[in-house]
Amino acid sequence: MSDRAPYLVERRLPTEESRELVALVRDIAQREIAPRAAQEEEAGRFPREVFSLLSESGLLGLPYDSAYGGGDQPYEVYLQVLEELAAARLTVGLGVSVHSLACHAVAGYGTKEQRTEHLPAMLGGGLLGAYCLSEPASGSDAASLRTKAVRDGDDWVLTGTKAWITHGGIADFYTVLARTGVEGPRGITAFLVPGDAEGLNAAAPEKKMGMKGSPTAQLNFDGVRVGDARRIGEEGQGFAIALSALDSGRLGIAACAIGVAQAALSEAVGYATGRQQFGRPIADFQGLRFMLADMATQIEAGRALYLEAARLRDEGKPFSRQAAMAKLFCTDLAMRVTVDAVQVLGGYGYTQDFPVERLMREAKVLQIVEGTNQIQRMVIARHLAGPETR
Repeated sequence: MSDRAPYLVERRLPTEESRELVALVRDIAQREIAPRAAQEEEAGRFPREVFSLLSESGLLGLPYDSAYGGGDQPYEVYLQVLEELAAARLTVGLGVSVHSLACHAVAGYGTKEQRTEHLPAMLGGGLLGAYCLSEPASGSDAASLRTKAVRDGDDWVLTGTKAWITHGGIADFYTVLARTGVEGPRGITAFLVPGDAEGLNAAAPEKKMGMKGSPTAQLNFDGVRVGDARRIGEEGQGFAIALSALDSGRLGIAACAIGVAQAALSEAVGYATGRQQFGRPIADFQGLRFMLADMATQIEAGRALYLEAARLRDEGKPFSRQAAMAKLFCTDLAMRVTVDAVQVLGGYGYTQDFPVERLMREAKVLQIVEGTNQIQRMVIARHLAGPETR
């Protein structure tokens, strides 16, 4: 095997502070996360202590306002932090992305009083968040959700079931979308629900192909009562809040996908330059050299795509189409690159002695979460040709 260092990427960052930040994250990733990733994923162990460390280091609130405990970092920087974390372990990178998604409603649509009360603990106080939109019968068609919130004096009573919730059962808070009015998107409202709320129960975690260390579970809301002070935004504004969060969240998934692909490429290059066959390294053979070149080219293209979308977001410009493109392209290429990495390693790639088989299994979920890639194609097409005619 080669002694090539994994995950090293030459990055163009806007400030010296951001360069130091990413260097710090890379050090944490290589020292605290990567060495235990394979063993803990196999055991299905969630690394809560890693998230505590990230929170203490100010890394769970990077794109948010420092007045409330955030890091004041542009998305261009935040996403490259996610990429570094996902390259070390997707459970961590995607977990940070989901936590950031769960903070979005309060940070972007909460009142000043809500931001002051909740954000410091959410962004840097050791809390872990989750985002509750999908349901057993409403995944891609999120606007058809059935979980209800009924007004009762100064409280709301939530009843229903949410599905496919990352951090389900272990989160300290949940951003929950529930129906408070008419059918369709205009009848949905957002709520901030404590993780220990009475009547909130998590089902057993799903048994997944990959990301076994990240719990994904259904949540049952059996008359969960929250005060109106935990309603985020106006009544009926919830679906707009959800879509706004998902545009940003899709960029997080794109960055995680590039991290997984970069990790797979690093493993493939290291193996190919160190493995001898027919008296020379297998990296000398043109067929493999071309595979590695194609893998690297796809990764660079995907990184450029998500960073361009991030820069649009940072400039306050529309970025929904570019976010969908980045999510679509980066997650599809992560699947291709990880499959090719397994092929480069041959029989060894199909064993758990090397990480590429785990990376391949993990890449698959990225084509599904936060809007399947078929949904991304619909979003892009609507920007190009307008809504579908019926």
